[in-house]
Amino acid sequence: QVQLVESGGGLVQAGGSLRLSCAASGRTLSTYAMAWFRQAPGKERELVAVISWSGGSTYYPDSVKGRFTISRDNAKNTVYLTMNSLKPEDTAVYCCAAREPNSGSWLYATSYAHWGQGTQVTVSS
Repeated sequence: QVQLVESGGGLVQAGGSLRLSCAASGRTLSTYAMAWFRQAPGKERELVAVISWSGGSTYYPDSVKGRFTISRDNAKNTVYLTMNSLKPEDTAVYCCAAREPNSGSWLYATSYAHWGQGTQVTVSS
C-alpha cells in the first residue's frame, strides 16, 4: 500500500509562487505515474499536472500550462509541483495521486488508486 503526504501549501499573494511536495511511503513510486489534482469549493476536481514514471513525459491543462511544473525524484520517493504566477482562481485543495501501471488513462482521476489528504493553497488578490 502506498501512503502519500502532501506539504508546502499556504497563503500567497497573486503573482507569487509555491512549491508543493508529495512524499510517499510504503512502496517505491518509481513505477507509478504521478499526478496533482485540485478541487475548489463548489467545483469539480481538476487535473493540473501529470508525470510519467520515468519523468520523461508530462501533461498540463491549458489553465496551468506555462505556470506549473511537475517533477519527481524517485530516489527520494517524492513528487513536486512548482507553481508560479499564481492567480486567485488557483485557490483549492491540492492532492497528489499515484497511478499503477496499466490502470487507464492518466487524464482521469478514476485511474489513480492512491491519494493523499491534500494541502490547501490560497491565493489572495
